[in-house]
Order: sequence, then structure tokens, then C-alpha cells
Amino acid sequence: MVSRTVPRLAGFIFRENRVPYYQRLFQRNDGKRQWWKTENSGFVMWPYLISTYGMAVATTYAMCRMVLGHKTWFGEK
Repeated sequence: MVSRTVPRLAGFIFRENRVPYYQRLFQRNDGKRQWWKTENSGFVMWPYLISTYGMAVATTYAMCRMVLGHKTWFGEK
């Protein structure tokens, strides 16, 4: 016979099932992208977007300087 407290020992937490809530949230046709639908999305997306586009700008700047013959980020040669 298995005790009812075994799942608790394995690290499971008994709480409400959030799957129906998130299904309704993500299947709602409100014109928002999936990765912007939750209230915590900005905490993940803004650092991601800043680092992605920032790196693209930085590499483009460095490549343009290399084409012009400068091997450093700032200054001459």
C-alpha cells in the first residue's frame, strides 16, 4: 500500500491546475504574439530584444569599420 504523502516527498506540490487558464489565454485572438501574452513577458523579452538587436548593431558597426580599414572599435587603426 502506498502512502498519500509519497508525491510530496518527490517534490510535487498540490495546487490548482493552471492548464485551462493558460489555454484560454494563449488561444484568445487578441492580436498579440504568444510570447507577449503573459504579464511577465516583458521581464524576458526586453533583455532578449536589447541583447539581440544591440549585438546586431555592434557587429554591423565593427564590420563597417573593418571595410574602411580600421581594426579597432574607436579611433584610427
